[in-house]
Amino acid sequence: MAFRGKRPEHGGPPELFYDKNEARKYVRNSRMIDVQTKMAGRALELLCLPEGQPCYLLDIGCGSGLSGDYLSDEGHYWVGIDISPAMLDAALDRDTEGDLLLGDMGQGIPFKPGTFDGCISISAVQWLCNANKKSDIPAKRLYCFFSSLYSVLVRGARAVLQLYPENSEQLELITIQATKAGFTGGVVVDFPNSAKAKKFYLCLFSGPSTFLPKALTETTDEEEATESAFTSERIQRRMARRGVVRKSREWVLEKKERRRRQGKEVRPDTQYTGRKRKPRF
Repeated sequence: MAFRGKRPEHGGPPELFYDKNEARKYVRNSRMIDVQTKMAGRALELLCLPEGQPCYLLDIGCGSGLSGDYLSDEGHYWVGIDISPAMLDAALDRDTEGDLLLGDMGQGIPFKPGTFDGCISISAVQWLCNANKKSDIPAKRLYCFFSSLYSVLVRGARAVLQLYPENSEQLELITIQATKAGFTGGVVVDFPNSAKAKKFYLCLFSGPSTFLPKALTETTDEEEATESAFTSERIQRRMARRGVVRKSREWVLEKKERRRRQGKEVRPDTQYTGRKRKPRF
């Protein structure tokens, strides 16, 4: 999301900023959910993954699992890492399908080399440009992050990191450290002439340099600002391309089938599968 006024990175470390109150917004704020999901969809599009082939992806700064839900809906498997315990608790409460890890990306990505087929990140990388304690050196933390990310990706894989750079100097700092770590690529700026819809995507290649995807340039009605709406209940979000209502019978059957393909033990389907249970008193 585009931040107005004071940037959240200036208010302190992310593990403190993203507390329970902030995490609640990512469950109940319909506009926030919609924007996060759209950016995850765009990041996945920029990854240029093989069509119809499930991939194992890394979601950095996964938060409450909104972007991970989109990856699951598209048939991919994923692991999310985030520094905020409150956001990860919100992800667990939402029954996200990916594996979750509490960790600081500035200290490196703790996985074996060549683990992931790709990586996405929504609104997270700019946090590494701020020093919250004397030992924090942004350039070193960025290099540690990018070098470890380069290692955990399969050679030739891509990473698409959506970010909100504060200025051109900050964007240059980020891209220089990514290049030092071995990445090639560049920045794709969608809707560059729109104050509200403008989005930065750092597209990184862990293999030989290839073409950068084209940026989106025409603003549609969907990018126009809408009023934030809060509810006391979780929003029943429809899968973007399949029109399947979350928690419906069809959704449950698809989820069970994905778990069977993962080799997990799943109960057999019956006439009661997906049926809502009566509340207990």
